[in-house]
Amino acid sequence: MTDPILDIRGISKSFGALKASNNITLDLHPGEIHALIGPNGAGKSTLIKQVAGGLTPDSGTVHFAGQDVTPLSTAARAQLGMGRTFQISSLAMEFTVLQNVVLGALGRRGDVFRFFRPVMKDKQLLEQAHTALEQVGLEDFHSFRTSELSHGQRRQLEVAVALTLEPKAFLMDEPMAGLGAEGTQRLMGFLDGLRQRAPILLVEHDMDAVFALADRISVLVYGEIIATGCVDDIRGNPVVRTAYLGEEDAA
Repeated sequence: MTDPILDIRGISKSFGALKASNNITLDLHPGEIHALIGPNGAGKSTLIKQVAGGLTPDSGTVHFAGQDVTPLSTAARAQLGMGRTFQISSLAMEFTVLQNVVLGALGRRGDVFRFFRPVMKDKQLLEQAHTALEQVGLEDFHSFRTSELSHGQRRQLEVAVALTLEPKAFLMDEPMAGLGAEGTQRLMGFLDGLRQRAPILLVEHDMDAVFALADRISVLVYGEIIATGCVDDIRGNPVVRTAYLGEEDAA
């Protein structure tokens, strides 16, 4: 098997007496979708923040593209090719679709001062932005205001912004959230093809989507990985079933 592009080793994080992450180890290999699932409050968002660089673990390491990135910032990890999309959109709704992607391409250069110069006339940035929009199927919408897009199209736009980073992997936090059945099916088809460009660590509550897309699934409960395996392994795992039945009984 090829070396993992993302290798999380023994990550732990506590907030007072609460262990949000407890010795978590998992990895992501080229060409795969590795889904991270678990009940509300399991620690999924805390883990993703540690992987992305927004939160420093108490112990353990995050290796990305063969490098220990544990001490690096979110921006530095993005520069290395870690692309992230968020549960809550971080897009500038008043900007056009193209402007959002151009700003993403600008961020990859690390030239923050260019924001004050006419970036929308920069041929290289525009070419990168249009290429990314073509790849996600939004080129025909480049002049639309982002606020005019559907929820699913905004998810695609977030991926287009991430693509300008030339990502080696994606971290996706509940991309199906708020989508109807049609939008979910469309986004699932898109993500299925996207894995060949860059593997995806997918946090998702939509179990139909997870079972349809994931090559492997890790189950996080109370800050601990209780199982990792293929779809059939997870479906038939009695410990996993008990964990989810427990969530339903408590609801």
